[in-house]
Amino acid sequence: MDLFDFVKKPDAPLSERMRPETIAEFVGQGHLVGGDSLLIRAIKADVLGSCILYGPPGTGKTTLSNIIAATTNSHFEKLNAVASGVADAKRIIEEAKERLRVSGQRTYLLLDECHRWNKAQSDSVLAAIERGCIIFVGSTTENPYVSMTNAIVSRCRVFEFKRLSEDDIKAVLRRAVADKKKGLGNYNARLDGKAAAHLAFFAGGDLRTALNALELAVLTTPPDADGVITVDLKAAEQSIQKKPLSIDESAYYDNLSAFCKSLRGSDPSAALFYSERMIQAGVDPLIIFRRLMAHSAEDVGVADPNALVVSASALAAYEKMGYPEGILPLSEAIIYVCKAKKSNSTLLAMDAARAAALKYADLQPPVYLRDTNYKSEKITGYKYPHDYGGAVEQQYLPDEIKNMRFYTPNENDE
Repeated sequence: MDLFDFVKKPDAPLSERMRPETIAEFVGQGHLVGGDSLLIRAIKADVLGSCILYGPPGTGKTTLSNIIAATTNSHFEKLNAVASGVADAKRIIEEAKERLRVSGQRTYLLLDECHRWNKAQSDSVLAAIERGCIIFVGSTTENPYVSMTNAIVSRCRVFEFKRLSEDDIKAVLRRAVADKKKGLGNYNARLDGKAAAHLAFFAGGDLRTALNALELAVLTTPPDADGVITVDLKAAEQSIQKKPLSIDESAYYDNLSAFCKSLRGSDPSAALFYSERMIQAGVDPLIIFRRLMAHSAEDVGVADPNALVVSASALAAYEKMGYPEGILPLSEAIIYVCKAKKSNSTLLAMDAARAAALKYADLQPPVYLRDTNYKSEKITGYKYPHDYGGAVEQQYLPDEIKNMRFYTPNENDE
């Protein structure tokens, strides 16, 4: 692969044509490329080691990879993890070894969607990374600490990209409208302020989404009598429609954790927010129901046993009503669990009983509590509680641990 692969074609999407080619043109990620940052110094000095660029889509990961490739004096190869495999990696490594031996030139391997490589594919480049045969630069929208093998991540520096600000996106949109070489400047287009703000907000920090929406709006809006194409708020709304609400595996667990902690912390507003955040991103509501019922027992417990009844009833209602109506009883149950008195005595009792059961696995119950069926000897001594008004004191635990107590009532326990 060579730099001609990055030549902007006239028929390429606007987001591709407007892709920055130098650090000076790069937008956002000031924490990574601002001032005299480590990353910038390493790129300029051509000493960048293996790294992973991680962050949401449309934030500049691939762009920065291309800039690294264009800046370095090294050779570079580019692969997409979806369409490549072990054979491709081995070919690049062998060529890199020969190139290093003959000319001393290093080789960069730029791998898009690097989280899509499985363990065998990842392992195929480990030795080459360690020996310096290749410099690995991966880009991914998934948290590498979750989605990639530890062996690869431990050999790379991870640079996390953030969603672009609305101001950053609006600045690029205006530049794209005016740019006659790479943008839409030859269309005599005008982007009004409300339209720019709408595109920037609903892009959700994704510059690619905003640029593609702008291009669609310009190409589908007829010019006025003066030949000017005005992209107004209505055109912007029709072009971008809805703010994306996708979450990767790491964000999914973060939102689910925040939901659970909000239940425990008795904050119904936060719990409802995180539940809707996940549902609108495509998470199965049954996952939320499962956590809600678990926390009804874990965090509310006997302080308000009705919490579990409400949660289970909400699940039954959802299974009968379906989506979206079934989300209403889910929301009601979330509010109930949040507002209920809290007690973790059930959890503590369960954990203590489990620990004792494992430690004293060989202990036998008192003789009078054992099964009376199929026994040759007669078992006596059991006090039948109903003969004593419904309750009677007697030893129930094995002799060796008869004084142990696993359940300690909480002040909120009923």
